[in-house]
Amino acid sequence: MNAESSVSGASPTVPSPAVDYLTRVAHITSPFITTFLLIHLAAPISANFGGSSLASNVMLLGREYYQTAMGEKLLVLGPLAAHGLSAVGKRVLSPAGHPPRPATSLLTVSGIASVALLTIHYRTHRVLPAIELAPIYEVGPAELDYEFVKTGLARWPMLNTVLYSGLITAVALHVVDGMGILYNVYVRGGRWRGWWPARRKRQIIAGLALVMPVLTGLVFLAREPVMAFPSTVARYEAAFKELILFQ
Repeated sequence: MNAESSVSGASPTVPSPAVDYLTRVAHITSPFITTFLLIHLAAPISANFGGSSLASNVMLLGREYYQTAMGEKLLVLGPLAAHGLSAVGKRVLSPAGHPPRPATSLLTVSGIASVALLTIHYRTHRVLPAIELAPIYEVGPAELDYEFVKTGLARWPMLNTVLYSGLITAVALHVVDGMGILYNVYVRGGRWRGWWPARRKRQIIAGLALVMPVLTGLVFLAREPVMAFPSTVARYEAAFKELILFQ
């Protein structure tokens, strides 16, 4: 069954107004999330060309967009929450036997994987370093650069490699599959019809254009020595260890 066959997925029934509304919420929030992803992933990609120094500088520039007092809530956390909750709501409100799309579809599986891995990523890279108590002592934004990532890769190489690789792969697959749905709903039949690649080609493009540059950037970072002060490295490690996976 084709997951791109309709606005709400493969269901042959007419969606209820609530499901239709939630579908539009998912569609509207998608550009905000994609914009954030492109800005956020520019940092590890830039490590291919300038190592951790360039990656940290690019990350600091990106923070001007998405890590302000209101910007993070309105441009990142809000759209992510609305996107995820609308997907759950559609599945709950859809008629029995006619879900928006099969639970085993690529969009659904990659979405679930993205949520799980993104939760771990957000906690380890945003929430836990902000703990004010010893031994972390609140790693501030100026200290939370790509030395933090390098410390994690040096201290837990296999675990962090799996987490980073899984996250970027799941997100990339979800984005390209979702883009196919948006294209079919809003663009298909227009003058861009012949230009838009088939689904399998989109997955290959996502791998070559997004996943591989991020992973190779992480390889460059992992090969660099950790340059942070030993006291700062200890605080980095303490932040990671707040999560049971790193204990």
